[in-house]
Amino acid sequence: MVKFIATTSLFKYTWEQVAIGLWQRYPNPNSKHVLTEDVLSRSIEGSRIISLRMLTKTNKIPKWGERIVGRDKNVLIVEESVVDANEKTVTTYTRNIGLQKFMSIEEKCVYRVSSENPSWTTCERTAWVSSSFYGVGRGLEAFGAKRFHSNAHKATQGFDYVLTSLFKADHLKDHPLLVSSKIKDTARKAAEMAKSKAAPLLPRTSPS
Repeated sequence: MVKFIATTSLFKYTWEQVAIGLWQRYPNPNSKHVLTEDVLSRSIEGSRIISLRMLTKTNKIPKWGERIVGRDKNVLIVEESVVDANEKTVTTYTRNIGLQKFMSIEEKCVYRVSSENPSWTTCERTAWVSSSFYGVGRGLEAFGAKRFHSNAHKATQGFDYVLTSLFKADHLKDHPLLVSSKIKDTARKAAEMAKSKAAPLLPRTSPS
């Protein structure tokens, strides 16, 4: 059985900006799991630029799966991309070449000019999650599909952050990723302050 997933994202940047930013989307605040990225080949065919890249990412395993393959594992990802200047599309295909028996995820993203606004760009993302691991395959597929949804949202936020830093740097301080991190930091500091103030009021146990 294979889990099929489809999502659509919107970037309020032109297609040209998205095509430029795509090669600079790492690092960003949501890409700590991306360890390395290397271009293996790149060629030009007419109006198309065709690239092949290799990425290394961390791959968290569910608790019940750690007994099978151990804890966090690094996994190699192959990314093929086609930038078509005439059609104004960028198409990327990614798949993992490590831990394939445990779980295989194939993803296709198509970036094109938005039909809603020609100054915006949409990303149509589709993915196929499968596992041939005997006995737990369906559970792994459900886990992979759920994680894919979460990662797709994080990837969209991270790429939007990169586009903002490249083309609207003056708006970066208001980006949701930074605002969210500031809120978390403020909450953490408030909790630490409350804890330090409460410490003297806590009853002390006398030694037995």
